[in-house]
Amino acid sequence: MVRILITGGAGFIGSSLGERFLKDQRYEVTVVDNLLTGDKGKVPLHPRCTFIKCDVNRLDEISAVMTANRFDYVFHYAAVVGVKRTIENPLMVLNDLEGIKNVLSLCKTTGVKRIFYSSSSEVYGEPTEMPQHEDTTPLNSRLPYAVVKNAGESFCRSYQKEFGLNYTIFRFFNTYGPKQSTDFVISRFLRLALTNKPITIYGNGTQTRTFCYINDNTDCTVRIVEDDLMINQVINIGSEVDVTILQLAELIIRMTGSASKIEFLPPLSEGDMSRRQPDATKMKAILRRELIGLEAGIRKIIDSVAP
Repeated sequence: MVRILITGGAGFIGSSLGERFLKDQRYEVTVVDNLLTGDKGKVPLHPRCTFIKCDVNRLDEISAVMTANRFDYVFHYAAVVGVKRTIENPLMVLNDLEGIKNVLSLCKTTGVKRIFYSSSSEVYGEPTEMPQHEDTTPLNSRLPYAVVKNAGESFCRSYQKEFGLNYTIFRFFNTYGPKQSTDFVISRFLRLALTNKPITIYGNGTQTRTFCYINDNTDCTVRIVEDDLMINQVINIGSEVDVTILQLAELIIRMTGSASKIEFLPPLSEGDMSRRQPDATKMKAILRRELIGLEAGIRKIIDSVAP
């Protein structure tokens, strides 16, 4: 039995990854989460899945879990998330450095084979080149969230260099799907459109984003584990197809047949980058298939909530 630990596993991506692993009888999954932004209801109900309420920023709590279980692989996805939340709570974000250090230290001492760390597209900051490549694009954001993610990447490299702890760093670009909370743009737009409420956009809506359907994210992750890929490397997890936020709102209104109107709010003071677009060459080579298109992914969500 391969023993998996997912920190932040009551969140959208973490819980979806747990579900994906549990489809294979070789895996046993333990989920830890402090439920600050996670939802215990998202944790898979499965005989090979265990949930433990735990704050990874508290060494005594996460140490009790990791020393008792001796995991093969650890996915460190626990973090304060959401652009608005992270901007309004910078000290809370910086506290996540403690969790990164705690988990890495325990991985080293408990025989973990590899740690998988959830970084973010936020580390790139305002783009200096397009698409944004894992190995050549500078990391230039100074926002606390991005600084913590960047520091976490450095901690992974340092633990590998000093202690031989292998890692894989995922730089997640916007991942979406049926279980995502309404803090994020696609789920928020869909909720508003399905209730015919105004869809609000910060700024003029010309900022671009790319969107990765959750199955592409988890399928790529599992293949990396099973085929021993991307050891001590960084990989962008995201789609290369970019769309403006205004185009996204218009697409969702059309697909839902909504009567919602689009309203524009003043731009965010910080954190709303003008463009994001990953170089997805590594991800596509691992999946060996095309990524799920935006319209097809949104249709899957709409169908999942249809009466």
